[in-house]
Amino acid sequence: MENRSSIKTLTGLVVSAGKMDKTVVVKVSYRVKDPIYKKVVEKSKRFKAHDENNECREGDTVEIMETRPLSKDKYHRVVRIVEKAK
Repeated sequence: MENRSSIKTLTGLVVSAGKMDKTVVVKVSYRVKDPIYKKVVEKSKRFKAHDENNECREGDTVEIMETRPLSKDKYHRVVRIVEKAK
């Protein structure tokens, strides 16, 4: 069993909730420097995450962690809700 410190955790914004049962789509943004122009740009990636109790709503900031494959394209689960949407 791998220890918890080696499991990746990410923080992102819930962009879709309620359309699927026990699943939310989380957008994780990060900043990278363009290799040619040296300008810092913001990139993002969307992950489907397992939300066991359907607690998350659109606009919430959540922390997700990697887990075993739960479906065809769901490899993360919601650890906690960092901030609720206003």
